[in-house]
Amino acid sequence: MTKTEIAKAFSNGEFEKTYKFISEKAEWTVIEEDRFIGKQAIIDNCEQVGNYFKSVTTNFKTLNIIADGNKVVINGTAEFLRNEKRVSFISACDVYEFNEKSEVLKITSYCIQSK
Repeated sequence: MTKTEIAKAFSNGEFEKTYKFISEKAEWTVIEEDRFIGKQAIIDNCEQVGNYFKSVTTNFKTLNIIADGNKVVINGTAEFLRNEKRVSFISACDVYEFNEKSEVLKITSYCIQSK
């Protein structure tokens, strides 16, 4: 997978596809919410989030992808439905930084939930 493909898969909740591309020293910061340090901590959180995704219908939309060197930025939206009713709607921007081995080294996520 290319850096852009890795980033897009992660941003769209296809976490398992990305695990082998995450550096052991990676950090994931969800601004104003949480921080996960190390590959295993990131995978553990992805598994929890993935379980939530399985409990709802998800509708991810990628709006923009900007790639430059070892950085990829993706912004988009995520709508979560249960019994055809909206549970939540998120506008998000994820900033990915890759190391020289094209592994994810740092993720910074900005998630704004609509009221």
